[in-house]
Amino acid sequence: MKFYKNLRSKHSNELTLAIIFIGIFVLMSILSPDKFLSGNNIKTMMFQMPEFGLMAIAMMIAVLTGGINLSITTGAALSSIVCAFILSSEFSQNNNALGIILGLIACMVVAVICGVINGYVVAYIGVAAMLVTLGSKTLFEGLGLAFTKGGSISGFPEAYSFLGNGSVLGIPFPIILYIVVIIVSYLLIERSAWGTEVYMVGCNEIATRFSGINTKKTLMKVYIYSGIMAGFASILISSRYNSAKTDYGSSYMMQAVTAVVLGGTSISGGHGTVAGTVLAVAIVQVISTGLNILGVNRYIINIITGGILIVVLALRYITKVMEDNRKIKERAAAAAK
Repeated sequence: MKFYKNLRSKHSNELTLAIIFIGIFVLMSILSPDKFLSGNNIKTMMFQMPEFGLMAIAMMIAVLTGGINLSITTGAALSSIVCAFILSSEFSQNNNALGIILGLIACMVVAVICGVINGYVVAYIGVAAMLVTLGSKTLFEGLGLAFTKGGSISGFPEAYSFLGNGSVLGIPFPIILYIVVIIVSYLLIERSAWGTEVYMVGCNEIATRFSGINTKKTLMKVYIYSGIMAGFASILISSRYNSAKTDYGSSYMMQAVTAVVLGGTSISGGHGTVAGTVLAVAIVQVISTGLNILGVNRYIINIITGGILIVVLALRYITKVMEDNRKIKERAAAAAK
């Protein structure tokens, strides 16, 4: 009982999200047991969710600092396009293994460069993250369109498709990669000195700077990490589709914001957990898949996703105001005594 009380007090948000996830999963199972609970559908979700989850983690780390990264999807697309040029080259067709390795390296290098561009302008020049990443979003998209002329690039070595479509001992490879990234992200964000600095910057960047912490370096690492997460997502997306295009994964940007906020990360920074984001990703994925199976129009699903984001933001704001008012009354009552 004591363990449960401690768990509830420290992780009430995660417990609530877990209950919501179970409730929605059970509801969708009741509404369409034959399709939703089919092995094929469960496996499809396990292939799709990692892409979304990696994008959400990329967004979460930026939001924790009080910023945002609106360029995760276009940065990922640009990374996969550069990778695609190498994979579709004659060299890769004749040297599959080496071509894939070089393509993956190029993909991650571009992803890191995207992160460095965002991080430098945000941290060292001091421009607001929303404005910077909105500009870089357009920049990366424009570069992608210039490289592809608006089309897609395909013709990858067959072995490359394993990353997005393959399985290890019956477990989809993307979900294995996703689990590894979740563990690493948890350790880096919630159990490391750098992670503590990230939370401190989100709470009060000026106070953190005056405490002796190099906030510019911390922010730079944040956007590089965000770029790396988007890079991993781009590999899974291009591998699953066996092609690369500028608009692949474009819908994940708003879904990532929704998952991050739903997961309990404060939009003003300083508060949030990896577990909360992961659970929120699972909730959004189940809702999206379930409604799709039920035949709900895709545009209606987007409306529902947007509605969830607005409601969650409103509820969190109202809850914060009520909590602040309660504390003010308690302090007033204590002072009166």
